[in-house]
Amino acid sequence: MITRFLWQGMDRKFQLFVLLVLAIGIVLPLLNQLTPAASALHVPAWVLQLIGKYLCYASLALAVDLVWGYCGILSLGHAAFFALGGYCMGMYLMRNIGARGVYGNSVLPDFMVFLNYPELPWFWHGFRFFWFAGPMIVIVPSLLALALGWFAFRSRVTGVYLSIITQAMTYALQLAFFRNDMGLGGNNGLTDYKDILGYSVQSDGTRAVLCFSSALALAIFLVIAAAVVGSRFGKALMAVRDAESRMRFLGYRVEGYKLFVFVLSAAMAGIAGALYVPQVGIINPSEFAPGNSIEAVLWVAVGGRGTLIGPVIGAFIVNFGKTYLTGALPEVWLFALGALFIVVTLFLPKGVIGLRGQLAARKAKAA
Repeated sequence: MITRFLWQGMDRKFQLFVLLVLAIGIVLPLLNQLTPAASALHVPAWVLQLIGKYLCYASLALAVDLVWGYCGILSLGHAAFFALGGYCMGMYLMRNIGARGVYGNSVLPDFMVFLNYPELPWFWHGFRFFWFAGPMIVIVPSLLALALGWFAFRSRVTGVYLSIITQAMTYALQLAFFRNDMGLGGNNGLTDYKDILGYSVQSDGTRAVLCFSSALALAIFLVIAAAVVGSRFGKALMAVRDAESRMRFLGYRVEGYKLFVFVLSAAMAGIAGALYVPQVGIINPSEFAPGNSIEAVLWVAVGGRGTLIGPVIGAFIVNFGKTYLTGALPEVWLFALGALFIVVTLFLPKGVIGLRGQLAARKAKAA
């Protein structure tokens, strides 16, 4: 009943887009599983893995759009929430390797045996079970967002200062996770996974399910985000974005609005990171890199800030270009990324999704 209410509250174009996302997550895995490898309709496992990765990036872009596009919080640290969710999943996957590791230790992961850990660190306990690891994927990024947001928003830190704080946060976490004594694999991170929920992570069937799960998660996030921004709460949220001081003058607790959407966005990013890890097979401190957060902001800008649909499209466009250029012309990619940012800033202020309206307005003005 709640789902039906949320669904009816969305416009037709948005509903079709959500259905398109679900169709991608259903059709591609089915073509992989039900068609022979020699068939022209067969989708190889590596394509499923690539699309699954793009879908996780799209969820991250949507999370960034929720705080930047609708609340005016330019977060340059969302990669931290993405990576924390990924580490929680990675810890679960490492604990389920058991005695199948290189050193055959049924309790300690290989990197702990190599570094002469006498026992399993306390924070690893519980990650043997998905019923514990699953909630941690949401709780850990949410708690970090809650702590950071509580102090920042109550102190009325806004604008570029807040952006710098979020960037410093993710950089500090990157440096911390690089340390071997953190007990999280150091520079090498967590890898060499065997199975997830009892199924091999390398099998085509598991990859198909992970691709579908990524699409389903993105579709659910789209529905939730649309429900939030389309509600009375969402209208107040956009008012905070446009005139925060006026909302304070009217008696609104602005900090509460910001904190709620910031924590919700962090939870979404954490789930996206958790789905990302078993598909790429590794999680390491490089996922915390500030450049990753800046790249996520670029996805939103390319697609169209404050549109929900736009960031998803932007994530696919930029990452497809990255996949192609890093393979065909690796030395050109960073220049292309910089040029794209300049072009979007100067000529596409509303992103790709706003291009049609921008051209129509220009045509009407010329007439």
